[in-house]
Amino acid sequence: MEKSFKRNVSLTGRLKFTGLRLGNPMETAAGVWGVKEALKHTFREMGVVRSSRALFRINQEDGFRCPSCAWPVPENPSKIGEYCENGAKALADEATRKRIDADFFQQYSVEELSQYTDYELNAFGRITEPMILRPGKVHYEPISWSDAFDTMARELHQLDNPDEAVFYTSGRSSNEAAFLYGMFARALGTNNMPDCSNMCHESSGVALQHTLGIGKGSTTLEDLHGAEVVIIAGQNPGTNHPRMLSALEKCKRNGGKVISINPLAETGLVRFKNPQKVGDMIGKGHAIADIHLPVRINGDIALAKLILKKMAALDTGDTPVFDHEFIRQKVQGFAALMEDLDRYDESSLLEACGVREALIDETVALLAGKDKIVICWAMGLTQHRNAVATIQEYVNILLVKGAVGRPHAGTFPVRGHSNVQGDRSVGIMHFVNEGFNRRIEEHMGFRPPSRPGFDVVGAIQAMHRGDAKAFICLGGNFLMAASDTEYTARAISRCSLSVQISTKLNRSHLVTGQTALLLPTYGRSEKDEKNGKNRFLTMESSTGKVRQSRGLLKPASGAIMSEPEIIASMADAYFSGDHPVNWKALGQDYDRIRACIDKTVKGFENTGVRSKGFGYYLPNNARAGDFSMLPGGKASLTVNPVETISLEKGELLLMTIRSHDQFNTTIYGLDDRYRGIYNERRVLFMNRADMAERGLRNRDVVNLYSQYGGVKRTAERFIVVEYAIPSGNAAAYFPETNVLIPIDQFADGSRTPISKSIRVRLEKVE
Repeated sequence: MEKSFKRNVSLTGRLKFTGLRLGNPMETAAGVWGVKEALKHTFREMGVVRSSRALFRINQEDGFRCPSCAWPVPENPSKIGEYCENGAKALADEATRKRIDADFFQQYSVEELSQYTDYELNAFGRITEPMILRPGKVHYEPISWSDAFDTMARELHQLDNPDEAVFYTSGRSSNEAAFLYGMFARALGTNNMPDCSNMCHESSGVALQHTLGIGKGSTTLEDLHGAEVVIIAGQNPGTNHPRMLSALEKCKRNGGKVISINPLAETGLVRFKNPQKVGDMIGKGHAIADIHLPVRINGDIALAKLILKKMAALDTGDTPVFDHEFIRQKVQGFAALMEDLDRYDESSLLEACGVREALIDETVALLAGKDKIVICWAMGLTQHRNAVATIQEYVNILLVKGAVGRPHAGTFPVRGHSNVQGDRSVGIMHFVNEGFNRRIEEHMGFRPPSRPGFDVVGAIQAMHRGDAKAFICLGGNFLMAASDTEYTARAISRCSLSVQISTKLNRSHLVTGQTALLLPTYGRSEKDEKNGKNRFLTMESSTGKVRQSRGLLKPASGAIMSEPEIIASMADAYFSGDHPVNWKALGQDYDRIRACIDKTVKGFENTGVRSKGFGYYLPNNARAGDFSMLPGGKASLTVNPVETISLEKGELLLMTIRSHDQFNTTIYGLDDRYRGIYNERRVLFMNRADMAERGLRNRDVVNLYSQYGGVKRTAERFIVVEYAIPSGNAAAYFPETNVLIPIDQFADGSRTPISKSIRVRLEKVE
């Protein structure tokens, strides 16, 4: 077992198998089984009455935003329940009745706790009081809030310079908390603000900013409903964004077509039973994907280029396929794109993408006569060395079709965590925005730093070198979410201070700096009351809509604090009241925070009022078809080379995936029923031919290892399972396989880890 430096802590927990049961992959998503699973989790964790109250308020006008994904809420949500199975699981997970307190931490040392799996750690329950792990100790001890803030302030004051502090943000936090957190980091004097975007959709932001002038998607939820074609590339909505399936169902009813592009044929895109409709529950449901293109891992550029090349061949004066008027007025780079396509022959592109030509021809025939096209994607595109180029190649398809800046067409990067997009909007970023800095100086009264800070990779490397010594986390499970798990653990353990603002226990609380603070906070569903008033917070969806969230459940403990109050108290303790910002007042009154956001953050206006009900959209130039801020005043077509990953004999290209019983690094259970996997997570999905070549059979046990730069990294004990995946490719769950990804292997331009294209070898365990 891997161990961190300063304490005898395991990075994996006990490597024990839990009893794999294999079934056939399911053919239909959601339906009765989805409802059953949702209620099973909520009733077990929350009780029947409490569950029922919360489920009927989740995503409703007077309720709270789902703590799971960032999928937008429709204008007229279902009163039966505007949530999915995974949303219900996320609610049950945060609103569980299980509690852990000082007695728990007195009973279990961090070394003992580290022997539990990530699933078991999460299952212990809610943290109910602030705790401290002192230097040289292995047991957390209770600490008062005031002493916790004083401890943190003292440690920060002992830093040689502000850039020795790192402020990490998870996508769970609210706009108010994220804004305040970013202001504290800047007031301290650093832009070291890595966030979870660096590990997921940073590639999307870079690609879209370059091509369309905004790092967000250009579509609304209603655009999906009226689209003629929706392309879903590198995304598994049935597990990761299940409410998307009802939008796709509506698109299909309106005559739209759906194209799935993914190495795996995921259940959610095969057939869907809408749990909000009785007829669907008892019927066969709806077929979703009209065409499935089983692209090889990292074969998307070749595939998109071949689609473009075949469409170009059909584009004649008599039967135009491309929107030449749109291209003339709004787009630059068309001639260079056509020249690039001419450099490739179709046979080489076919070989590189691995998709049958008949399926590609069917796709081209469908796209040729349509212009209301939406392309959706997630981490299947963003986590490769050439991720930025891959996304840009898909944007090329939209631009030549004139499918940006018009209704029912455009880009739709589907964000994972519930407010990851909002965090970035309100200022969580490691780079410098000069306009934002000017507004901060004018309205907040202090001058923010003008030096770029660390992203996730840079922060880990800095901690590993000893150049960063204080590591503060607003939510998340940083250790298990990041790449190169052992390297990351060593980096964190070299810090003098680590601070975790959290709701539940995870492995990041066990691999710590010399001094570690564990500060418990509210869940999204809990009442945040002050002076008899239930305060609200705001979040931003994947489509850029800002709306309110107001909890209704009794908090897990009377000794926990809200995120804005924790952050404000940190800042107040650090500055001791000697600062232009009245931090304490901001923590008490969220309207004050929103007023600061409105003054300093571009696009936010009268947020306290406009975020009521179903909220308001932030400005979006691509949605409006305005590219005037780009060089030349036009959107950019790009030339992106096909880069085939060369595998040596015996190697496989591995992509990390989620099971149906997890959200990000949070493990709700041990089943992945859509793929036919039950009661086990240490599973390796392989093609039958690849198994035969290596003399492997179903249920054989292997170790996986990668070898980059002469360093061998190993993920031990995985059970081989035959699955329909392209030859030469394999898949396994994360975070268990993050240990295989070197810290210096990331996407060009975005520095997002290569989690979807890791070169690995196998060692059979006898």
